[in-house]
Amino acid sequence: MSMIEPPVAEADEPETTPDPPPARAGVRWKRFGAMLGITGALAATMVVLTAEGVLAAQFSISGMPFTVTADKLEGTGFEQFATLDEMIPDSPNQGDTGGQVVVIVSAIDTATLTKLCQSVFLGGKYLKITAGDGKEPVSAKTLVVDSDLISGDASFKKIDIGQDASTVDKVPGVKGNPGVFAQQADTVEILNLRQNNYATTAATFKLPHLRMAFTDDDC
Repeated sequence: MSMIEPPVAEADEPETTPDPPPARAGVRWKRFGAMLGITGALAATMVVLTAEGVLAAQFSISGMPFTVTADKLEGTGFEQFATLDEMIPDSPNQGDTGGQVVVIVSAIDTATLTKLCQSVFLGGKYLKITAGDGKEPVSAKTLVVDSDLISGDASFKKIDIGQDASTVDKVPGVKGNPGVFAQQADTVEILNLRQNNYATTAATFKLPHLRMAFTDDDC
């Protein structure tokens, strides 16, 4: 003989949704990365450049920023958009960033820089590089720079602001990710340039009158 269980009465009190768990440290970078539509350090740009044969491979940043200055930068073909740079897992330089740094990618198809200076602080001394302080400036092809600070007196020709980063076309092989804010221009000129950089890549980079030394002062 089969037994039929009586129906269970519905609860009088409304169901409650448990409170969400507290946010964890570092989540802000993951959310910011998702908003940018990116998955890794300069991944979209570097993968495209590698496919084009411009660069050998992408790399993880050290997390040590370096200063770059120049009396004048002139460029033909300019693009700029945001992305995330990543350090190696458990990098000693990650601090409270979670190993990720939000950066501005500035790409120039053909660039020249007058009186270039680059310095990085290494344990009580600065490693300083200078070049292009004679008659011939520093020159670069497909120059890509990752910065979190850029200053100077800038002028552009035929600039488009607010373009989708996946559609920029002033630097062959260099694009951002869909939905990311970008700007591009036919030409760029920056006087008294100063950058706080985390990475620089180029297809070619010529540094006439190069000098590298440890010094007590930075650029």
